[in-house]
Amino acid sequence: MNCSSSRIDIVNQWVLDTSVLINLHACKYGERILSAIPNDILVPEIVAGELEHERSRKNGEYNFLQALVADRIVTVAGLTDAEELIFQELTSTSPSLDDGEAATIAIAASRQLRPVIDERRGRTRAGALLPTLLPHWSLDLLRHPTVIATLGVQNAVDALYHALRDGRMRIPLESADDVIALIGVGRSRDCTCLPGYRERFLDGRNRSTEAGISPHHVATAAPR
Repeated sequence: MNCSSSRIDIVNQWVLDTSVLINLHACKYGERILSAIPNDILVPEIVAGELEHERSRKNGEYNFLQALVADRIVTVAGLTDAEELIFQELTSTSPSLDDGEAATIAIAASRQLRPVIDERRGRTRAGALLPTLLPHWSLDLLRHPTVIATLGVQNAVDALYHALRDGRMRIPLESADDVIALIGVGRSRDCTCLPGYRERFLDGRNRSTEAGISPHHVATAAPR
């Protein structure tokens, strides 16, 4: 599964939300992925600030972003006065957004850039403000053709798995079957963030257990 051609644009700058950076760090290939993307990448100052807390410093997310900035792979951008007004609107009116999402959308809307956001509420509000620049997902970065070409097919699949397992990356429902096929059913069981995870991997196991059939037997029995 590659990023669809409709999701590839080489003109617009992209603006990353906090969760996207977390996914890129978790996938273990984040610097190489962003280096391979042909678009200029912006990170709002507010998003950068969300990675300054103790947990992000301990797990390496803070240093990951600092290295991206030092290597000029991404640029940190502050809000203009006009963007501050959009930010305040997005954080104070229902459904309100968290600061990182709001800053990402404010910059994208003001400068007509492409936001990269995974959360449903943020994507909905970004779509309303930017109907011609609908937001990308983290998945679009990981499955971008230049990224796959740079990492190699297997490393790109491994990056996807780690982003799902360790970053708890959100993906669109319609991509779930393709993603599971890519990383395999066995590794997909590690990724509890997958859409419909319970229905796919737990409900059948629970029903089998209640019927006196072991989960191992269900997983290994040959189809008839």
